[in-house]
Amino acid sequence: MKLTPKLRRSTAGQAAAQAASPTQVEAMTSGTSNDADVVVIGAGAAGLATAVTAAHRGLKVVVLERARLAGGATSRSGGWMWTPRSEFAKADGVIETIEDIKAYIKAVIGDEYDEDRVHAFLENAPEMVSFFEHQTALQFTPGTKICDIYGNLPNAGTGHRSVGPSPINGRRLDKRVLKNMSPQYWETSFLGMGIMAGPDLQGFLGAAKLKPSAWVHSAKRVITHLFDVVTTGRGQHLVNGVALIGRLMQSAYDAGVRIEVEHQVTELTRDADGRVVGVVAETPRGRVRFGARRGVVLAAGGFSANAAMRQELFPHNRTADDHHTLAPSTADGAGIELGRSVGGVLDASGASPAAWCPVSLYPYKSGRTGVFPHIMDRAKPGSISVTRDGKRFVNEANGYWDYINGLNAATPRGEVAESWQIADSHTVHMYPFGFAMPWPVPKAPFLRSGYIRRADTLEELAAECGIDAEGLKRTVAEFNANARRGDDPEFHRGETPFNRYGGDPDHKPNPSLAPIQKGPFYAVHVRQGSFGTFGGLRADAKARLLDEQNRPVPGVHVVGVDQKNLFGGFYPAGGVNIGPAMTFGYIAAKELAAVEPAQGI
Repeated sequence: MKLTPKLRRSTAGQAAAQAASPTQVEAMTSGTSNDADVVVIGAGAAGLATAVTAAHRGLKVVVLERARLAGGATSRSGGWMWTPRSEFAKADGVIETIEDIKAYIKAVIGDEYDEDRVHAFLENAPEMVSFFEHQTALQFTPGTKICDIYGNLPNAGTGHRSVGPSPINGRRLDKRVLKNMSPQYWETSFLGMGIMAGPDLQGFLGAAKLKPSAWVHSAKRVITHLFDVVTTGRGQHLVNGVALIGRLMQSAYDAGVRIEVEHQVTELTRDADGRVVGVVAETPRGRVRFGARRGVVLAAGGFSANAAMRQELFPHNRTADDHHTLAPSTADGAGIELGRSVGGVLDASGASPAAWCPVSLYPYKSGRTGVFPHIMDRAKPGSISVTRDGKRFVNEANGYWDYINGLNAATPRGEVAESWQIADSHTVHMYPFGFAMPWPVPKAPFLRSGYIRRADTLEELAAECGIDAEGLKRTVAEFNANARRGDDPEFHRGETPFNRYGGDPDHKPNPSLAPIQKGPFYAVHVRQGSFGTFGGLRADAKARLLDEQNRPVPGVHVVGVDQKNLFGGFYPAGGVNIGPAMTFGYIAAKELAAVEPAQGI
């Protein structure tokens, strides 16, 4: 059954739904300088991918970004995208059919499977990757060892289904790019220095194991970063989502795309036939109308920063403080409301309304609270996660979506979804533990701030955290007995390639399991968070906005997390947000290039 709730609207959403009178629109700044073939709302991965593709097909494109800096949630992500059957996979001899990939997707999402949209994605994703790789400034690094999450299901991938943005030195980018793009997200960096999954990350982690090559790698990276900060005011070695946005923005400027920041779209305008032919935006120079001869694209970032919508749609969200998203504050549903104002439908049905992620909160002295995503630390040997009763609730080494999905299921109705990650001193010394980095980075600041708790015994740690002490002791004792054999009969941790890849390859017999036995013991408070939303506007396989009768709304496409999730609210692999976002942006641009332009704009 499709869920289309009547939601309380944010201030931005209310503004988006209010229509200006014809005389108001006519009085606004207008004319050929503000008209384009395509107007894209939002400068994240989806919006920029659409803009670049459309420009390469000869269209005049304007991107309107509400925030001061472009990038949205993409800039805070790892930047990886799930794009099976790419040219990189084929070059390495990994030949898969669309049906091979569909078999895995069907096994993961079951009844939520959407044949038309999944087929469109799988057919166009390889083409999208090749287009950007060969015709734009966006270059890729193949994820040869990145595994699909559910390795026990048919046709699960063991690598070669993902690509990420290649790192780039910021000095190679147009000055407009650096001026208008978000910096590296502090909580997923080391002193503002981004670290990329793969050899770069392993180089840093190897320092705790006293590997000489790792120390050389780490020293070079840190010294270069400090030099860049001193000489240019920012790190210049761009990786992850920041590299993706930087490369996409460079590609956009190279193709003649006009990017405007601090431009908040408040209205979609229509002609006499009901076709959307432009937008009205609040800008630093007042209200401005932008005409769109071929169409408008919604890519505004979903609604995970909208507290009212979260309380209505997210489980265990009693107050605005029960959920903590990695998305910026501008991801407040404004794009959703724009779509609804012209007949679009918000559909939050499926396995979950959001791309869940476990997070912890770091209290800075300035009063700011940092939101840290627990991505790689959960799979490392020597740690577990428990609820307040001291019991485990999930395979901690599975995906971040699985963690919160399990936590939600284990949390009684009306209570806050929260847990504690527990580890011993050896694990905290050797591996990242939440926001705390491994040795030689000192733990003192994290202890002083209260971000991590420490105690000599498990009983004392339980008392410090408000965990049932007897429950925690029983859980740890049972876990340890099994971990020594490399086994986890309750949750099967470490049995899939994804689990083992996230662990420590030097640890035997199971890279993801080790007993928790060497005091002092540590804990970090983990809460419900998200990277973005899965609920979104209904769209078809061509990324066209659909109305209540599943008919395309003329003149509007929707991409990224403004679009209802392709995988029915499930998370089959890392990169299943950005992969479809880029691909449907590419599809939307191809469709717009074939649209007959509206007259009189």
